[in-house]
Amino acid sequence: MSIRRKRLRMPHVRRFAVGLLAVGATAAVTLAGTPSASADQTAATHRAAASAVQPAAAKPAAVQPAAVPAPPAGFSTTWSDDFNGAANAGLNTDTWRYDAGAGWTFGTGEIETMTNSTSNVYTDGNGHLVLKALHTGTDPAANWTSGRVETQADGFGAPPGGVVRMQASIQQPNVSTANGAGYWPAFWMLGSPLRVGDPWPGSGEVDILEDINGRSSVFGTLHCGVGSGGPCNETTGIGSGEHACSGCQTGYHTYAVELDRSTSPEQIRYYLDGAQYFTINSNQVDAATWAHAVDHSFYIIFDLAIGGGFPAAFGGGPNAATVSGGQMNVDYVAVYNKNPDHGANIAKGKPTTSSSNESALFPASNATDGDVTTRWSSGFSDPQWLQVDLGQNYNINHATVTWEAAASSAYQLQTSTDGTNWTTVYSNNNSPLDIQDTSLNATGRYVRINSTARTSQYGNSLYELALYGTPTSGGGDPGDPGNPGGGPTSLLSQGKTATASSSENGSFTAPMAVDGNTGTRWSSGFSDPQWLQVDLGASHTISQVVLNWEAAYGKAFQIQTSANGTNWTTVYSTTTGTGGIQTIPVTGTGRYVRMNGTARSTQYGYSLWEFQVYGS
Repeated sequence: MSIRRKRLRMPHVRRFAVGLLAVGATAAVTLAGTPSASADQTAATHRAAASAVQPAAAKPAAVQPAAVPAPPAGFSTTWSDDFNGAANAGLNTDTWRYDAGAGWTFGTGEIETMTNSTSNVYTDGNGHLVLKALHTGTDPAANWTSGRVETQADGFGAPPGGVVRMQASIQQPNVSTANGAGYWPAFWMLGSPLRVGDPWPGSGEVDILEDINGRSSVFGTLHCGVGSGGPCNETTGIGSGEHACSGCQTGYHTYAVELDRSTSPEQIRYYLDGAQYFTINSNQVDAATWAHAVDHSFYIIFDLAIGGGFPAAFGGGPNAATVSGGQMNVDYVAVYNKNPDHGANIAKGKPTTSSSNESALFPASNATDGDVTTRWSSGFSDPQWLQVDLGQNYNINHATVTWEAAASSAYQLQTSTDGTNWTTVYSNNNSPLDIQDTSLNATGRYVRINSTARTSQYGNSLYELALYGTPTSGGGDPGDPGNPGGGPTSLLSQGKTATASSSENGSFTAPMAVDGNTGTRWSSGFSDPQWLQVDLGASHTISQVVLNWEAAYGKAFQIQTSANGTNWTTVYSTTTGTGGIQTIPVTGTGRYVRMNGTARSTQYGYSLWEFQVYGS
C-alpha cells in the first residue's frame, strides 16, 4: 500500500536542469481504503505534545563499498553509478538532478523541504550516496530538510521481447518504530512521459523500495490508470503489502525489479536480496492501461521523505520521539538489460549526421554511441532527420529506436545506397511508446530517421538508433576498422560469452570487454600469463581483431583461435605491443578467440576496454 509523490516538472526546466528545479503545486492525495484520518489525528496529538529537542541519530560505522555486480546471466549492464565521489561532495549534475522544493508540492502530505545542500545530499567518500533528514527547533511537524534526486537520463526500459532490471544496494535509515515515526525512504522510478506532461499515474510509477516509520519492511507497488480508483485502485496502487525486511535498517540489502516484456502476460517482478517476493501480471489490468504505464522508458529516483499520508496510515509521524539525522545510504545503483539477440548493432560508432542539433551537448553521434544516457536532440521544428552511414551496403533485418520523452510522433525509417535517393521501409505514426522495435527487410548503406511530427514542443530527442543485419556481397569499406580489406565482415564478439583466467575484482569481469561499452573493462590479476577468450557461438572465419587497451596493456601476447576451446592455434603474436587501440588483421577459423597475454607493460594486470572479433 502506498501513495505516491507525483510533482510534475515545468517542461522548460526539464530540458536544461542541472540543479534546483522549479516546481508547480499539485493537490494533496488521500490514502484510499486506509485508516489515514485516525493516523493524522494521532500525529497531530504527538505534534502538539512536542517540546524537547530531538537527539541526533547515531552515525553508522563506515562500510566498505561493494562493487557494482556483474550482470545476471543473459543480461548486460546498461548503466550504473557506484557513488565514488569525495567525502561531503555533491552529486555529478550531468548524471543526477536535485529534486528540490517543499514536500507539500509532491501531493503526498510530506512535510520536509528537499534541498541540494551537502548537509542533506552527499557522497561520503566511502562509496555511498547519503540522503539525510535533519530537524531544527522544537516542533516535530516543522523545520525538516532532506534530499531527493533523480537521474537526468530517462531512457531505462525494456524493448518488446526484452527485460530490464533496476537494482540498488541500500541501507535504510537506522531508526526503529520507537524513534523513526514519519521516516519514508524510497527507491522508485517514474515513466519518462511524465517529463513532457503525460499525467500521473497513467504514465506509470514503479516503487521498488518503500518503508515507513522504521518498521524494517519493504513495500513494492505499481501506480497506473487514473488518479482515483480505476483499474489500479489508486491512490493505493497495485502493491505487495508489507513484506518483512529483517536487518534492513542496520545493513545493506539489495532491492530490485524486473520489467519483463519477453513473457506473456508481461510481468513486473520484485526482489529482496535476490529472492522474488511479489509479481504483477499485465492481465491484472486492461491492455491500454498497462502499455501506457509500463511499456516505455523510466527514470530512477531516491528520496527520504518525512511525514505524509503513507506514514500516517501506519501510526503517523514525525512526533516528539522522532530522531533527527537518520540517513538513507545507497551503495550502488545499476540498470541491466536482456534484449532479443539480433546480432551485432551495425550502427554503433558509425558516422552520424542530422538536419540540426539543439546544441553542442546533443550531437547526432550521441544516437549511435551505444550509451542510453546520451542523446541527440534536434531543433524545435518539423521536419527533422538523423542518418547513419554504415560504411557499406547491408541487408538490414531489424531496428530498435529508443526515444527520450520528447519523441517523434510520426517518422519513417528510410534506406539509401548513395545517401541521396531514399526508400521508406517503415513508418510509425503517432505511437505513444518511446521504445520502438521492428523487423525490417531492407538494403542500404545509409539509414535515416525522417521525423515529420513531434510529441512535444521540444525537438526530436533520441537516445539510440540500433540497426542489425549482414553485409551484402562485396562492397566492404577500407576505412572500416573491422574490415580494412573491403569484403563482407561483421562484429562477431559483442554480447557473446566471455571468460578469463582471472579478474582483478568483481568490477572488472570478462563480459565487460565484449559489452560494447568503452566505459567498462576487464582487468586481470597482477601476474603473467593471463588470457581473455570469447565464445562466438559457432565457427567463423576470422579476419580482424581490435584490442582497445586501458593504460595497463599487454606488451607480449598472442591472438589464438580454437574449434573446441581447448586446442589453440596462434594467428598473431607480438612482444612489442603498443597499447591504445590495436587493429590486427588475422587469418583463421574458430568458434573461440582469445588474447593470451605473456608479459605486461605495467605492474598491474591486463586491462581491455573492448575485445572485438570481426569475420564472417
